[in-house]
Amino acid sequence: MKPMLSKLSLSICPISSSSVVILINCKMETFLPPIEKPKGFIMKLVYFFSRRQFGKVLTPLKVHSARLPLAFGMFYGKVSQLDKKLVLPKETAMLIREQVARINICTFCIDIGRWAANKESMNEAKFEALAQYSTSPLYTDAERAALDYVLELTKNKKVNQKTFDHLTNFYPERQICEIVWLVASEHIYNITNIGLNIHSDMLCDCK
Repeated sequence: MKPMLSKLSLSICPISSSSVVILINCKMETFLPPIEKPKGFIMKLVYFFSRRQFGKVLTPLKVHSARLPLAFGMFYGKVSQLDKKLVLPKETAMLIREQVARINICTFCIDIGRWAANKESMNEAKFEALAQYSTSPLYTDAERAALDYVLELTKNKKVNQKTFDHLTNFYPERQICEIVWLVASEHIYNITNIGLNIHSDMLCDCK
């Protein structure tokens, strides 16, 4: 699952290379059936705001959050709210989350990440070229250092000292800890969706 209603408006993003995977996987059914009519006033309110913001009730809400006490959904929402306290550039933080989601192949998170980046008018080309970040001229040396670190941590669950030392050339200690936070918290979203076979909600589908 991705941030609970942390975005404000629905927009359409151009299709990207990652959308090919999204288009295929989103047709698969979730392991648990979506709950279309939730119990309880608060969850009904959450559904209402999801429809207003995204044009639909997000699948993780219907499959995961609706089956748990409200405190669990509030925890997921708190994760996204904490991102507002980061001192890292917003685009860097979003690139990191998108990179983790790509590596873990969470199509829901890839899709909603692109939706959020589009809403914030971020450099769309960077998100398109994430697979080539190490050689693409679109990225700064600092962004490449961060994405190298993220790649190692996400894929290997450990980081080489040389990779970490290179990261320290560009980021102070607080920002390094923020990068770790982004990787760790993105896994919460990714694994929730992967574990329940939740795929893209096509927020970034092309017209």
